[in-house]
Amino acid sequence: MKITIAGSGYVGLVTGACLADTGNSVLGYDIDRARVDDLNNGICPIYEPGLTELIRANVQAGRMRFTDDIKQAIAHAEVVFIAIGTPPDKDGDADLSHIESFAHAMAPLVNRPLTVAIKSTVPVGTGEHIEKIINSRSMARVDLVSNPEFLKEGNAINDFKRPDRVVIGAESHEAGQIIRELYLPFVRNQRPMLEMRRAAAELTKYASNACLATRISFINEIANLCDRLGIDVEEVRHGMGTDPRIGPQFLYPGAGYGGSCFPKDVQALSHVARKAGMETELLQAVHQVNEAQKQLLFKKIRDRFGDKLGSMTCAIWGVSFKPNTDDIREAPALKLIDSLLQAGAGVQAHDPQGLDNLHSMYGDRVHYFDRPYNALEGADFLTICTEWSAFRSPDFQEIKRRLRQPVIFDGRNLYEPATMRRYSLEYYPFGRPTVR
Repeated sequence: MKITIAGSGYVGLVTGACLADTGNSVLGYDIDRARVDDLNNGICPIYEPGLTELIRANVQAGRMRFTDDIKQAIAHAEVVFIAIGTPPDKDGDADLSHIESFAHAMAPLVNRPLTVAIKSTVPVGTGEHIEKIINSRSMARVDLVSNPEFLKEGNAINDFKRPDRVVIGAESHEAGQIIRELYLPFVRNQRPMLEMRRAAAELTKYASNACLATRISFINEIANLCDRLGIDVEEVRHGMGTDPRIGPQFLYPGAGYGGSCFPKDVQALSHVARKAGMETELLQAVHQVNEAQKQLLFKKIRDRFGDKLGSMTCAIWGVSFKPNTDDIREAPALKLIDSLLQAGAGVQAHDPQGLDNLHSMYGDRVHYFDRPYNALEGADFLTICTEWSAFRSPDFQEIKRRLRQPVIFDGRNLYEPATMRRYSLEYYPFGRPTVR
């Protein structure tokens, strides 16, 4: 099938590359000419394990290419996927202006029946709204389908090729079947394809992310209570997680969630509810708990060092919001860096993939290191903000040797308190015994 992907960001590139890999002819459309040129040359603008190789293979095979010519993009397509960003506006609602601009631009170019699928995370009613924009100016009818993505950064290709489920929200049975056909190669594992009304699919995406965010905020509150009561949250987490009604997923306490999805989707869903005349007290609490959680690392550091902090230097391991990505949007590390700099402390950062993005935000206010142990030289203490695999079993003697003070603040609970005692390291985790 001939497919056009509007938007060459994270979702668009993964979707396009995976669909091209099953034999479809995929044309990626983006208004950024430099990005288009890079992609046609096999240069991927984002880090996602396996994505660069998948794009290069399909570009070389002639199944995938990129353009900034919208006329060419629409002329190519039997199906158009919209994977254009919807950042939050000042009120927390999803900003649809970029999707609307694309809809207005493509509408007069549609001269034959066309199926359009929105993969972007959008408020309820967006599908109907965008469909009306296109059909008001097109020469042939467009049927718009909601096909939300459920990709985890760092595991996106596997998620697309082996999905837990595929959600297709369509008012037109024929349009829904066209999208269903594209996913058939990926559901040979008997995972379900769920067909529903378009508005239900739009809400499913928001509800799913909000539920996962709620689990994280809940276990973080339990961890904070464990700190007060002298209980190890790991024991509580295991006790909860073995209940099949609860399960262990997303019950890992720490410095809070970040990224491009959970923070904005929780806020956007609250905004959808307010428009419908309803206040979402639970979702507002989820957001507030997470914002407060992001401040706890700095509070632990300030409580330990007091007024001396302004003359000290913090080494940070991990600045991306999660491992296996270079995405630092809403990352807990950013809140910590802001607070440290405001307090007058120095910051030395290492991350396997996120340093370029960090540098674009902080410039020379932060010192950057491509090796983890080098970031410890001249630092007074170490703080861990991202659970990269390379940080899970480090050389603790080397950490102790390089730091001015043998102190670790662990925002992801990577280490066992007993191990820290054995190496005589001072250790401050979340909801677990502190080692002094």
